[in-house]
Amino acid sequence: MNPTLAGILFIGALILALALVHRPLGDYMYRVYTSPRHLGVERLMYRLLGVQPDTEQKWSVYARGVLAFSAVSLLVLYGLQRLQDKLFLSVGMEPVTDHIAWNTAVSFVTNTNWQAYSGESTMGYLVQMSGLAVQNFVSAAVGMAVAMALVRGFARKSTDQLGNFWVDLVRGTLRILVPIAFVGAIVLVSGGLIQNFADPHTVNTLAGAQQTITGGPVASQEVIKELGTNGGGFYNANSAHPFENATSWTNWVEIFLILLIPFAMPRTFGKVVGDVRQGYAIVAVMGTLALLSVVLTNTFELAHNGTVPQAVGAAMEGKEARFGIMNSATFGAATTLTSTGAVNSFHDSYTALGGMMTMFNMMLGEVAPGGVGAGLYGMLMLAVITVFVAGLMVGRTPEYLGKKIGSREIKFAALYFLTTPILVLVGTALAMASPEHRASMLNTGPHGLSEVLYAFTSASNNNGSAFGGLTVNTPWYDVALGLAMLFGRFLPIIFVLGLAGSLARQSPVPASAGTLPTHRPQFVGMVVGVTVILVALTFLPALALGPLAEGLQ
Repeated sequence: MNPTLAGILFIGALILALALVHRPLGDYMYRVYTSPRHLGVERLMYRLLGVQPDTEQKWSVYARGVLAFSAVSLLVLYGLQRLQDKLFLSVGMEPVTDHIAWNTAVSFVTNTNWQAYSGESTMGYLVQMSGLAVQNFVSAAVGMAVAMALVRGFARKSTDQLGNFWVDLVRGTLRILVPIAFVGAIVLVSGGLIQNFADPHTVNTLAGAQQTITGGPVASQEVIKELGTNGGGFYNANSAHPFENATSWTNWVEIFLILLIPFAMPRTFGKVVGDVRQGYAIVAVMGTLALLSVVLTNTFELAHNGTVPQAVGAAMEGKEARFGIMNSATFGAATTLTSTGAVNSFHDSYTALGGMMTMFNMMLGEVAPGGVGAGLYGMLMLAVITVFVAGLMVGRTPEYLGKKIGSREIKFAALYFLTTPILVLVGTALAMASPEHRASMLNTGPHGLSEVLYAFTSASNNNGSAFGGLTVNTPWYDVALGLAMLFGRFLPIIFVLGLAGSLARQSPVPASAGTLPTHRPQFVGMVVGVTVILVALTFLPALALGPLAEGLQ
């Protein structure tokens, strides 16, 4: 079959599968987060945590729960890495150095999964399972919990109660992530991914050298790595490694897992606010942006821009022959449109404009469809900004879902949007201003700037993928990128919960002739336009100096 036709069918099958599961999975998550009943195992966990599950929280208390849980998680994960040589199943691994342990702990707690180390030569099996994989579950559940708190803010009236963080965290983990991950792991094992506790094997290569091959519980970590839009790989090659991604059809399954929950959550949103049309509008915005990105990324990679790709007829540098150009480009678009950061190809080797698209996807705020939970609340914040802009056009107080968007609400939305651009641009500027930090760049000129810009874009947007070519395993980069991850995760969450609390206290405003309908194609187009324009105005100068300049050479 023609490779291009096969790639189109690959994308079409993904769209069809996501459309088929959108409604049943969205409805199931609605039941999970609105059910008054607690499972027996959940009640046991609440007792261990000292939580009253039927007591709801106002936004500030909810936020303190998120921050406290994340702080404890960070300390535990840091300790596991520093003490791993004394732990069971360490398979001979030494303690992780302090700055890498800090960076990794922050990375996995913030759902970023940036990796400044080679997994198979740094982390023992216990740290991989009890540290990294556990954070893959709970950091994703935190994002889903925050999204549901914001949705309740739109749905509720005259109250300061947004639900219970601990209940949302436990239910998201036990009722949604764990069951899907269990089934997904079996599917991936059947596709050739490994799952064992075998000691590392030393084998003789055809060239007469020796190579150590590490086994491990890979499939169980791989499935939640994708499902929870995490991205941290068991191996340094991530999803390009055959033990993590064996065949073309497991590649399809992994992309499907990445997009599964983010594309279903708008249905949950529509059910909670009592108007499923609102959910369809949000998923239409996500789908429009995602499809445009996938098409453009594939187009730029198939265009063979560059001397070597044109000479050989394909931009295959840095790509797995098992997957080819389109399956690699589609994977790259999916992981940067979400906060996954997994890679099955080397983004640094993409064509200049193809690499720019992976960067631009993250600069959108990862809302198309974005990370698990984070994509939904990010898109709702953009919807709030859109109705505010529309209100200015017609000279009336903007409203969204019956709630007025006043000065307090738009301040929360504006602070949310400004956080990551500040972190990205300031971090990149500091790195480029220092000769010492520029020395970490493998390349100079526009491509070198792109490598630094990509690193801070990835960290600040909690993506975790890397452009490569930049030595970030230094104390300065480990600390700086760790701070970008922390602020890029938790400042927006605080602003989201603040907005949710402000909306929940309002009484609904009746719709009038001047109310902007937010379920029609007109609104979908407006949100798409506002999203792209805001990103273009913010990042175009930096992109012009990096990938655009390189692409025009």
